[in-house]
Amino acid sequence: MVTKRLGRGLEALIPMVGGEDNASAEAIRAIELSRISPNPFQPRTDFDPASLAELKQSISSNGLITPITVRPFGGNFQVIAGERRLRAVQELGYHSIPAYVLEVSEDGRMLELALVENVQRENLNPIEEAQGYHRLIEECRLTQEEVARKVGRDRTTIANALRLLKLANPVQESLRKGELSAGHARALLGLPDNAAQLSVWKKILQEQLSVREVEKLAQQGAKGKKAGKKKETNVPHDIREAESMLQRIFAAKVRINKRGKGGTVEVEFYSAEDLERILELMQKIAA
Repeated sequence: MVTKRLGRGLEALIPMVGGEDNASAEAIRAIELSRISPNPFQPRTDFDPASLAELKQSISSNGLITPITVRPFGGNFQVIAGERRLRAVQELGYHSIPAYVLEVSEDGRMLELALVENVQRENLNPIEEAQGYHRLIEECRLTQEEVARKVGRDRTTIANALRLLKLANPVQESLRKGELSAGHARALLGLPDNAAQLSVWKKILQEQLSVREVEKLAQQGAKGKKAGKKKETNVPHDIREAESMLQRIFAAKVRINKRGKGGTVEVEFYSAEDLERILELMQKIAA
């Protein structure tokens, strides 16, 4: 079968095109590089030179194992998926490349297919992935639930990814470059404003702070904004530990207010969809 020669990402994409769009797919064919243009809806913006060099070495040694995917466009072709492979063979001086041709007429579908292929191959950094989900919601008018179904993720994952776009721009860029982990980034979201995020972000890079340490700083920063707040030293250690644990579970700010033998637990949310995400998590925990 043709799909078995296409690789994991494309194998998942082709049934989607045939099933949803009734697109007609041609056999794999060799296409001149001069007739192929990049995908303007490509969610991936960072192409690591070292990774590209490794790919070029692999292609030189073993040939191109996985064809790219293109669509007919203005008498020529436009990449749907496989832009790294296209760049690699261009730099190697190839004149043509094997490609699977799909009839995709809608630009929104181009974004969707490119995002799915990259997500399944885990080729996107967290910010590129979040921006791709955001574009599907805004440009294709999809809900978070619909995006989750199309990319094969659960809705909580989509919601958590989208929250990363609330980070200060320098923090997003640091996450894009791999200087910061997604766990650190989610912990920074617990801080009250961009200035606080930037302050703690610099500490992370300078002092190599752990995610747990950032969570504690985020809790301190949030409490520092409250008038008449209790000093952090007055909060029992077990309460702070419990807050950190719940914050990791819900990916949101959590505050435990102890009163006598009882008390309350506050979980902050940032939108109606974020509240739905938290409620779904609570339902899963209670089940």
